Amino acid sequence: MKRTVTIGGLHGTGKSSVADVIAKHFDLRRVSAGAIFRAIAKERGYSLEDFSRVAEGSEEIDRELDARQKEEAKAGNVVLDGQLSAWMAGEYADFRILLTASQDVRIARIAGRDGVSIEEATQETVARENSEIERYKEYYGIDISDLSKYDLVLNTEKFSLEGVVKVVIAALENFFSQK
Repeated sequence: MKRTVTIGGLHGTGKSSVADVIAKHFDLRRVSAGAIFRAIAKERGYSLEDFSRVAEGSEEIDRELDARQKEEAKAGNVVLDGQLSAWMAGEYADFRILLTASQDVRIARIAGRDGVSIEEATQETVARENSEIERYKEYYGIDISDLSKYDLVLNTEKFSLEGVVKVVIAALENFFSQK
């Protein structure tokens, strides 16, 4: 059975950390839209904030990332993590997860991960998220605040990483055992 799990959420909610563990636990491939986006920005010599602005004016960048996610979802046996993964996986998604956390918690995580100040993380993250929200509406008509797409919504600030992973694994094991 091919399995496609999507993990969505805003920056700093724990998508990558949870996706890593889930992929290993279920012996699935892992594909990250965020890592692809950051790699392209770095390759082109842009900060994330600057590259987000470039992407705003270049639908081609978003379409390229989205096409890769669709292909990976169709191939199956994958955990896709990214804000639009639930939408991009389409009918190939078996289970869609949304991770949430407050902006303060997310910013603190990002600052720690990237080794920048809270102020810098706030400025970059808010600018990037505002840019993305507008692009998603313009290009796809997607409102990322619409939770109806998801099978599981989990606030990651309420649990440790291990706790989040336990909840997600339990949900997925239960779901897959019924298929």
